[in-house]
Amino acid sequence: MDHLLEPQPDPGDESIVKAEPGSEERQRYIEDLIATIKESADKLATDGSTRGDLKLLSRTLRELRYAFKVFTPYRKRRKVSIFGSARTQPHEPTYQEAVKLGRAMAEAGWLVVTGAASGIMEAGHLGAGREASMGLNIMLPFEQQANPVILGDPKLVHMKYFFTRKLMFVKECDAVVCLPGGFGTLDEGMEVITLLQTGKRDMVPVVLLDAPGGEYWKALDQFIREHLLKGRMISPEDLHLYKVCDSYEEATAEVLQFFRVYHSMRYVKQNLVLRLLEPISDDLLAAFNREFRDILVSGEITQTKALPLEKDEPDLAELPRLVMHFNRRSFGRLRLLIDAINRGSL
Repeated sequence: MDHLLEPQPDPGDESIVKAEPGSEERQRYIEDLIATIKESADKLATDGSTRGDLKLLSRTLRELRYAFKVFTPYRKRRKVSIFGSARTQPHEPTYQEAVKLGRAMAEAGWLVVTGAASGIMEAGHLGAGREASMGLNIMLPFEQQANPVILGDPKLVHMKYFFTRKLMFVKECDAVVCLPGGFGTLDEGMEVITLLQTGKRDMVPVVLLDAPGGEYWKALDQFIREHLLKGRMISPEDLHLYKVCDSYEEATAEVLQFFRVYHSMRYVKQNLVLRLLEPISDDLLAAFNREFRDILVSGEITQTKALPLEKDEPDLAELPRLVMHFNRRSFGRLRLLIDAINRGSL
């Protein structure tokens, strides 16, 4: 399933058409998109693109095509992306916490996706086991071989570019858990939160996990509150886009609770559609309309069956929906609404 919002088309590109429901229409839409890709490639010849530009685009397209191919058979499986330092040693508490997290998520039926190297990445795979592990390894000037758990597995992808790798990490996951790490871990964690804050990524739980009693993420959370929030660089509701904890049990519970009733989301024209595993009561719906009216452009939150334009996802057709004209701005508040749906109360 696609989790990322589609990019806006070039206003001057009339070859892009809107998707319509139904298998035949969907196939025509796919053919139109492929034709658009080919047309864009042809335009590179007249745009004055350099050899370096073309090499970058060629490699990017090949990397993503192969990564999509590897992940496609597992699109229906829930996945958690685990980030953390490659330098963490097996005796360290954060390594052990990552092992326990990977094991708990695999036992819950999830796949564990990591950068496939050593340290926290290896720990997540060690806990999950080879069958429940997927890897996105980065090719560096100095050797970074995949860890022995995932090495040689067909679910392992080697990538040259960090940006294509990060795209796959975020696009294919249903949850993100960050353990302590260096610049890369901070970059990956903050990018996911930024994508959630700006609506460029469908809502997922983000957990900043430390070892029991650890201060790594507490210090970052304090910095965010003391400087970003007090400096009015973020809104108070943005703090709900992530959770700081120091036990794998709490991290696992946070991820699994997110999908207790809530299933997924998509936009259908101007409306946001939340698919649920079970309907909510009329009283709770009325309470949501009172509490969350500030996130609506117009109208009310309504509970419905699948919309006609959702026919392209027949496997989700039986799920009840909450439909609203969301303002596409208050994503921290949207997270609070999802939490309330899962609790069954405000």
